[in-house]
Amino acid sequence: MRGGQVVVVVGLNVPIKTPSIIFLLLLLLATGNGGGHAASASGDFTGDYLKLSGIIIPGFASTQLRAWSILDCPYSPLDFNPLDLVWLDTTKLLSTVNCWLKCMSLDPYNQTDHPECKSRPDSGLSAITELDPGYITGPLSSVWKEWVKWCIEFGIEANAIIAVPYDWRLSPSKLEERDLYFHKLKLTFETALKLRGGPSVVFAHSLGNNVFRYFLEWLKLEIAPKQYIQWLDDHIHAYFAVGAPLLGAIETVKATLSGLTFGLPISEGTARLMFNSFGSSLWMMPFSKYCRTDNAYWKHFSIGSKKGHLAYHCDEHEFQTNFSGWPTNIVNIEIPSVRGDDAYPSFVDIAQANSSGMECGFPTQLSFSAREISEGTFFKAIEDYDPDSQRLLYQMQKSYHGDPVLNPLTPWERPPLKNIFCIYGIDMKTEVGYYFAPSGKPYPDNWIITDVIYEIEGSLYSRSGNLVEGNPGAASGDETVPYHSLSWCKNWLGPKVNITRAPQSEHDGSDVQVELHVEHHHEADILPNMTRSPREKYITYYEDSESIPGKRTAVWELDKANHRNIVRSPVLMRELWLEMWHDIHPDKKSNFVTKGKRGPLRDEDCYWDYGKARCAWPEHCEYRYVFGDVHLGQSCRLRNSSADLLLHYV
Repeated sequence: MRGGQVVVVVGLNVPIKTPSIIFLLLLLLATGNGGGHAASASGDFTGDYLKLSGIIIPGFASTQLRAWSILDCPYSPLDFNPLDLVWLDTTKLLSTVNCWLKCMSLDPYNQTDHPECKSRPDSGLSAITELDPGYITGPLSSVWKEWVKWCIEFGIEANAIIAVPYDWRLSPSKLEERDLYFHKLKLTFETALKLRGGPSVVFAHSLGNNVFRYFLEWLKLEIAPKQYIQWLDDHIHAYFAVGAPLLGAIETVKATLSGLTFGLPISEGTARLMFNSFGSSLWMMPFSKYCRTDNAYWKHFSIGSKKGHLAYHCDEHEFQTNFSGWPTNIVNIEIPSVRGDDAYPSFVDIAQANSSGMECGFPTQLSFSAREISEGTFFKAIEDYDPDSQRLLYQMQKSYHGDPVLNPLTPWERPPLKNIFCIYGIDMKTEVGYYFAPSGKPYPDNWIITDVIYEIEGSLYSRSGNLVEGNPGAASGDETVPYHSLSWCKNWLGPKVNITRAPQSEHDGSDVQVELHVEHHHEADILPNMTRSPREKYITYYEDSESIPGKRTAVWELDKANHRNIVRSPVLMRELWLEMWHDIHPDKKSNFVTKGKRGPLRDEDCYWDYGKARCAWPEHCEYRYVFGDVHLGQSCRLRNSSADLLLHYV
């Protein structure tokens, strides 16, 4: 799972392309009457468009790691030298997997490097664009490359895009302890303000949202309480949370027990060994929305409380509802009643024990909810059968429940930021529960998944296709994070919400549906009474009709948007660009950009309409052949007057 700074609406160079020149002219017109920056009553930035910056916070496994030591790999001509790629170099992974694992793995208790090899995160935009650059591997490992290309095409200046990579293997407290990451992130915001004269736009994806949440809590302890909100207002204009696992992700459980290869050519057992050595392996564990800890902020002002343990408590709803509010129990596992000599007994050991005639020798199936996983009950139950459980329990208590800044395994209330946009994909087949059983193999392959429960567009199904009872949501998740976790940010919306559903593709507004002033109750999902065409993908926008004064919140649901690929979605990039363009325009007529129409913004958005034998969108696109074009659609380009289209979004 992955995550960044919004590369939207920032400074402009003077590109060669005519549309970009017209963009520049419009910007000069839009900002010609203002110097400096100011905030309107609604919390909008109304100053110079050129002063905005952006911060990209990538997600899990979305930052390159480079070797910071010399490791001689026996029986292989490929060694690891300082600055060599570790994550990700598929050539060395295939040829020297044991050496590669030494450079990737950490000590599961103290999070130190392997004695023979250490790795550190790369820096700059190159660290997050392609994980494994190359003619073949580059496109397969591309993360933010398309995003950066959009920025360049619209003339955004290089110093306006700031990537803040981090070592995604570490727990949040270790990020600060070893790398001073949150100190550096604070300095990044302050430097951007000083360099460009305006606040930043934060774009975080996947685990990057958890990192940003921890930063906001850490910041409370670094800044005087009366200056905290002012610092946020001065340095952060908007926060775009994309694919945020706000209540955790079920796939984390699978990675912990049986391994998740992420498509790499390694075994699941090897992937499990590596993943469970990371302190971050628990950061995205699913947890209950009904369970919280004491306020960590006030703990620091209590006499003698710094060494105390924050209490983890749940309200009555946790015990009155099924499955901790999730669609189903997350883990169902067979626990044998007898124990072999190994870390996990083989079937031969169990069979011999059962042959004595004891009926109690048969395995017992236990089920565990999100609360029982996040508080450690599940790992305690399998502690005698799995050697990783003790290490995971240690990390859970030390780095999460015992964290002095924040217990990340608790629900996130709306951050005190002016503008928040929560964006995620829906209606993908997403895993929400697992059945585990002993495999008969030694650790780390001692568990096998016997069945998987999926949520699919509002229903629950097993891997064999049978309908499963439970509490399915109104939609399904984004193939990685369940809908229950993604949609938690709907609780950040105000008491009344405007809902708009529009096609993802360019449209003339004929298929746009709107519901105004829909009442919203806390912790209740918002279900629009709208229709869908089976052949069309939609975006459903939930936007504050009434909100906290000076604050705005919006939630965007993108049909069939995959968790890992959403940051490469041209639809998402178009919507972000238009929203930020509208946001800073001094003549805007509404709180959010209009959804009534979507036309092409780039040459790539123009295409050939074979049915009408012309370029589609003739009012905005025209046929203009350029030497090297190989098909008709490539010769369809924006008209010079297409910049007028932006005026429709003010």
